[in-house]
Amino acid sequence: MKIFLKTEDEIELMRRANLLVGSTLGELAKHIRPGISTLELDKIADEFIRDHGAVPTFKNFPNPYGPPFPGSICTSVNDVVVHGVPKADEILQEGDIISVDCGTLLDGFNGDSAYTFCVGEVSDEVKHLLKTTKESLYLAIGQAVAGKHIGDIGSTVQDYCEKEGYGIVRELTGHGIGREMHEEPCVPNYGRRGNGTTLKANMCIAIEPMITLGNRAVYLDSADKWSIRTRDGKVAAHYEHTIAVRRGQSEILSSFEEVESIVGNIIQ
Repeated sequence: MKIFLKTEDEIELMRRANLLVGSTLGELAKHIRPGISTLELDKIADEFIRDHGAVPTFKNFPNPYGPPFPGSICTSVNDVVVHGVPKADEILQEGDIISVDCGTLLDGFNGDSAYTFCVGEVSDEVKHLLKTTKESLYLAIGQAVAGKHIGDIGSTVQDYCEKEGYGIVRELTGHGIGREMHEEPCVPNYGRRGNGTTLKANMCIAIEPMITLGNRAVYLDSADKWSIRTRDGKVAAHYEHTIAVRRGQSEILSSFEEVESIVGNIIQ
């Protein structure tokens, strides 16, 4: 397993790519409402990313099970955990949730972040899922320091979310990131403390809890060969930050600041 430690200059380039992702999510936050299609959101994101001198990393991303990814962002609505394909006939409704995963390639380095949005008013049950998932992300980031292990990250997410009765998706993980969108190591949302790869300063990883309201079983949608859905049809939440591992305290390279200046912070 080859893990690429980044130089300070490379981390700065990654910060720029990730902050552009944050700005893209912020732009989308202005448009997420009942009545808009997920394809319209994809067009907004594609134009915004390209206007800022970057390329949407997900566009035409290869697929071992079917055609390349057709969109510039992943738009995962309700029971779609991740990798939702933007569609003209998928219209957001009051009470939906939508997880938007966005990647940019800027000056040779990748940014990657995801945020789950409420469409209008959602139930208290769903709000609690979103709040718990997002809190687990920040708790996990707190474990991503030099000398800790990948298992410390995963076990933190697992312990925090399972005590609320939620499902921890195991088939999909976070990942290393840099010049490639997906690098080593894998970063699961479950595990045992003290196990797995030892974290080193200047490793860059994407941590992304994918948590379900029901049980953790998922399946690949046979229609689009991309969308990962919950088997029980219950909703799922997904939040993601790209971080740089440091000594003492990790450094978040992406940002939810622009999103939450518009939608507010669900953690209150």
